Amino acid sequence: MIEALEPVAETVLQNGDVTEAPFLENEGAAAIAVGLSAIAAGYAERGIGAAAIGAIAEDDDLFVPGLIMTVLPETLVIFALVVVFII
Repeated sequence: MIEALEPVAETVLQNGDVTEAPFLENEGAAAIAVGLSAIAAGYAERGIGAAAIGAIAEDDDLFVPGLIMTVLPETLVIFALVVVFII
């Protein structure tokens, strides 16, 4: 079974000649990393923000924990920006 898939794996992994230019340059890969991390952070904040507002409506003492939990996904974007500056 594995021997039958070997030509397919070579085609997919090498995409022709190994000496070809990469599909993405460093800057393109960094841009995709920042974009995807920003989308993921926004998706995470959507649920966390709704839960935090509901908790704050019930108890005002939960404002600070709700704020901290809402800000935590943004660290993902900050780490992605650090990668951009490293590249």
